[in-house]
Amino acid sequence: MKDKTIAFVGDSLSREQFESMMCMLTGGQESSDIEDVQFLYTGEIHHAGWSYRFRSTNTTILYSKSTRLCDLEPINATDPNTLNAMHLDRQPAFIRENIDHLNVLVMNTAQHWRKTLVSWDNEVMYVNGAPVQDRNLKNISNAMIFKVNNIVKWLDSKLASNPNLQVFFRTKSPTHFFKGDWNTGGRCDNTIPMTRGSEVFEDESSDKVVAAAVKGTRVKLLDITALSDLRDEAHNSYYGKKYPDCVHWCLPGVPDTWNELLSAQL
Repeated sequence: MKDKTIAFVGDSLSREQFESMMCMLTGGQESSDIEDVQFLYTGEIHHAGWSYRFRSTNTTILYSKSTRLCDLEPINATDPNTLNAMHLDRQPAFIRENIDHLNVLVMNTAQHWRKTLVSWDNEVMYVNGAPVQDRNLKNISNAMIFKVNNIVKWLDSKLASNPNLQVFFRTKSPTHFFKGDWNTGGRCDNTIPMTRGSEVFEDESSDKVVAAAVKGTRVKLLDITALSDLRDEAHNSYYGKKYPDCVHWCLPGVPDTWNELLSAQL
């Protein structure tokens, strides 16, 4: 990966994969070889994250937050309390503006496709520059499918003229809320690894949406869903939390395996 840039773009689980990669490469130790290069990206619209460069190899690893892989734009730029247009058919500004400078792009989106979360984020779904009117597309699950297919198609067209770029769509990270959901008292108290099995028997991906979208394209599948589902004891749970977090993972932990799979594919 000398003289190359690896970008993780997505939600907080993409951030965890980025954190895992940084810890795996540094052993969790600070080093004079690592330079914070966030300043190179602060001008990017809607860019939020971290960027580090390994001086010895000129390798940059970064994370850019984009929970739904949509372009975001204030509906009324003069109003500080304005809602944001969430363009389903436009790509995040960071990807659009940096795609020609990346060598590896790992992206994901899944957990934030809920109507309540879209409302909490003060976002309104747009397509073709206007609020979504199509009844079918107003369904949040259909909107996610539309977005996943849209960005895969766009990236596939970019890959045709960019042989130095590899793009991976990571499948969804499973949650493990038992006896309820995230907002209804669900919890993940198990502390014994793989009590529900230790093997993956499926030949095809458990994430049908992403698998179908990348099929026949140059975008590669980073399939982590089924193997991660075996590790319900590996979440943050109550540790360091006031509520059970059965979405995110402890580190060191499961995201390290995602990066081992990524490294193998690279």
